[in-house]
Amino acid sequence: MNYPIPTNSQEMIALRQQPLNAELVACAIAGVVQIARSQSQSLDDLKAEVLADDNLLDLTQRLWLSDIVAQAWETLP
Repeated sequence: MNYPIPTNSQEMIALRQQPLNAELVACAIAGVVQIARSQSQSLDDLKAEVLADDNLLDLTQRLWLSDIVAQAWETLP
């Protein structure tokens, strides 16, 4: 991976300066998982945040993203 996995919100925000590609998205998801773990959040807490209604993603997209986050949670050390 060409991008370091973010370990805090400032590093996550800095990812916005990079051109969007699949590798960057994977890095961001891994960062979200790491940051949630560092804040003692559970997978259920994180999934609830992903599934919360917002103006960016519709329900189908949020469900899909929730599944991806859960897979990352189970896969990452």
